[in-house]
Amino acid sequence: MSVELVSILVLAVIFLIATIRPVNLGALAIVAAFVLGLAVLEGADLDEKTDAIFAGFPGDLFVILVGVTYLFAIASANGTVDWLVHAAIRAVQGRIGLIPWIMFLVTACLTAMGAVVPASVAIIAPIGMGFALRYGINPLMMGLLIINGASAGGFSPISIFGGITNGVVEKAGLPGNPTLLFLASFFVNLAISLVAFFMWGGRDLLRRRVSTAPANAAPTNAAPTNAAPTNAAPTDAAPTEDPEPITLDRNRIMTIVGLLGLAVAALFFDLNVGLVAITVAVILTLAAPDSARDAVNHVAWPTVLLVCGIVLYVGVMQSIGTIDWLGEEVATVGTPLIAALVICFIGAAVSAFASTTGILGALIPLAVPFLTGTDAVGAVGLITALALSSSIVDSSPFSTSGALTVANTPEDRRDYVYKGLMRWGFSMVVLIPILTWLIFVVPGWL
Repeated sequence: MSVELVSILVLAVIFLIATIRPVNLGALAIVAAFVLGLAVLEGADLDEKTDAIFAGFPGDLFVILVGVTYLFAIASANGTVDWLVHAAIRAVQGRIGLIPWIMFLVTACLTAMGAVVPASVAIIAPIGMGFALRYGINPLMMGLLIINGASAGGFSPISIFGGITNGVVEKAGLPGNPTLLFLASFFVNLAISLVAFFMWGGRDLLRRRVSTAPANAAPTNAAPTNAAPTNAAPTDAAPTEDPEPITLDRNRIMTIVGLLGLAVAALFFDLNVGLVAITVAVILTLAAPDSARDAVNHVAWPTVLLVCGIVLYVGVMQSIGTIDWLGEEVATVGTPLIAALVICFIGAAVSAFASTTGILGALIPLAVPFLTGTDAVGAVGLITALALSSSIVDSSPFSTSGALTVANTPEDRRDYVYKGLMRWGFSMVVLIPILTWLIFVVPGWL
């Protein structure tokens, strides 16, 4: 049995163990990376092999997860998140069903204008999850619409994903269609978001409203914040009233300025989201120590361990050549259409555990020799299908976007959202390659 196949089987085994035993999957993945790395990685001594293992540690992802959850823990503690929630409800005139779609469109616009997908999710997810907690919106549905919104705008001609994909295609001398790629990404993500919306209570949300007027008493029929959202139809009682509006004070104004600074730094100056978030959090802590005293304790450390452990193991897989081995295996498939489907499956499966940006840069070149060697598959169709297959699976909790969503979910719902994203993400790994292959590759019109 080849080393590459062994690495895939080990990944399946640790998933199985984490499913039936109460052990963090990330910790298992680190152990697997350690054992497999020492056994098969090249190096003259153990130190060299250990260095090769750590080369795959996602330091940037670690800082993003810690920094963003640290900052929004402060924002939650000093009441800034509550103020933002109230302001948003006033903006949509109390229509709760519109809130998830506002989150979808905002993240889509951010990524379409050039923002990195994880940066957009890092900025919007904490606010969206605050809405979900406050107004009884299913946090899994909210998270999916935020992630899908980021992917929807991610392939515009001026976006990061679009720039990578179109650049690789142009460099390889293949025909491309940037406009089609962008529109395909937007509408496919919109379609699956509609499915998620109605699967997790969207129909009832459309019938619910919350009054934006101050109330003299606590709301009587609001969904409890610590209970699982239900799909029960609303009653004909008076609309839910929001509590007394929260006013801005010095700490909240400083926090809002910090959040705006984070957005500007990430979107316009391309600074690392995690580093900027930690910088803002430290400044706020120095300015108001009392409101940030326990913020570090609210960093989603189990999620950080889980995601970083998995990505570390995938890095070992890449170092031993598992991805290249999969590409060579694809080349042995005799039927071009089936080979195209296999390429899409590889893109989806690998991207569910790793950086989509990196996967796009690695797998599209992998497809170039296949495309230049056959006329049976259109280049535009396969590139579009591969791009969508590699990006829509960002809803996996092991991708950066999925991990950020889990990390910013209230602790009592975090396990629910994690398991839901894992089921949804892996269903996308299976369904999206087939769907995009059927639409963009099989007809041969591209």
